[in-house]
Amino acid sequence: MEPTETKTIGKYRIDVILDEDPYNPRDNDNLGTMVCFHGRYNLGDKNHGIDHNMFGGWGEMSAYIVKKEKVAVILPLYLYDHSGITISTSPFSCPWDSGSIGFIFVSKEKVRKEFSRKRMSKKLIQRMKEYLKSEVETYDQYLTGDCYGFRITDTETDEEMDNCWGYYGEEYCMSEAESVVKYLMKSDEHGQLELKLE
Repeated sequence: MEPTETKTIGKYRIDVILDEDPYNPRDNDNLGTMVCFHGRYNLGDKNHGIDHNMFGGWGEMSAYIVKKEKVAVILPLYLYDHSGITISTSPFSCPWDSGSIGFIFVSKEKVRKEFSRKRMSKKLIQRMKEYLKSEVETYDQYLTGDCYGFRITDTETDEEMDNCWGYYGEEYCMSEAESVVKYLMKSDEHGQLELKLE
């Protein structure tokens, strides 16, 4: 596959390439639980244990989750479905191709355990909102195909020096590849210094 972006630093060429088989970030150990329901797509977390048929609407479901899970933060989830799908914690402007699909939440117990806190301050709650939004943004990158890997090649020998996959966002992938190149260049300098000392 052709690179989406290429950069040469010294003798090293970085090729950023679309990841054709990306890892679903919802399979990781996430802070939030993502509860989604859609007629055509299997979205969010699989083992949340909530049956949408129990509720007369999103309000009922939200109230149930808040009470049952003793929620610290809960955010709504919206899907836009038009030539591909995208997900957000904010509604989309198009009423025909978008709508509510569920929630992402974190319990007080999980926050206390993960962050070693006894009480929920306003600052901590705001921080949890940002964490949950970040999880949704990463999942959106997965859904929209904004997933990449990189290859680093020594242009003098045409040898592949490193590669890595599973990055969400092209800019982040390039940044990580640049860090590897800096390490390789330092190793080269160290090796040349050792040769001179011999």
